[in-house]
Amino acid sequence: MNAQQDVIDVLVTDHREVEEMFTRLEALTGTGGEEAKTLAEKVVIELVRHSVAEEEYLYPAAREHVPGGGEVADHEIKEHAEAERTMKDLERLEPGDAEFWPTVHRLMDEIRHHIREEEGDLFPKLRQACTPQQLVELGEKVTRAKKLAPTRPHPSAPDTPPANKLLAPGAGLVDRLRDALTGRGRS
Repeated sequence: MNAQQDVIDVLVTDHREVEEMFTRLEALTGTGGEEAKTLAEKVVIELVRHSVAEEEYLYPAAREHVPGGGEVADHEIKEHAEAERTMKDLERLEPGDAEFWPTVHRLMDEIRHHIREEEGDLFPKLRQACTPQQLVELGEKVTRAKKLAPTRPHPSAPDTPPANKLLAPGAGLVDRLRDALTGRGRS
């Protein structure tokens, strides 16, 4: 990833990558295979990392720079919490379980709605309110945060600074160790 990408470019790239995984998952709907489980795990890993980075840097920037940004940030964080609960539900399910595919589709609906709102409302407002340099600096922070972020949903973890910035790297380390030991998210 180009170090000079601004925060909006970084996050839109994430959105497109998740959408591509959703499309692959949709093609597997109804199957009970390991491929579906692994792909669902990859989706959760990417969504959690993305959400944590947004909560650490994007939403505080919206609060600071965008008129009405506090309300927008609160709304987006609420949507993250809903999706995180859905991801937690999905974690305990296998593709052969009756609730697996309905839960996958609920998550896709929640995330697609969230992406439409961010790209249609928040991102244009942020681009208008911030300088290009501020957006690039935010992009660098978001990219770094994603590398240290948890990879599993933690619905009871704090989702606003400063607590989320203090706890996320530790949870991320534990999650990555668990993933390495279990093979989670690997084909």
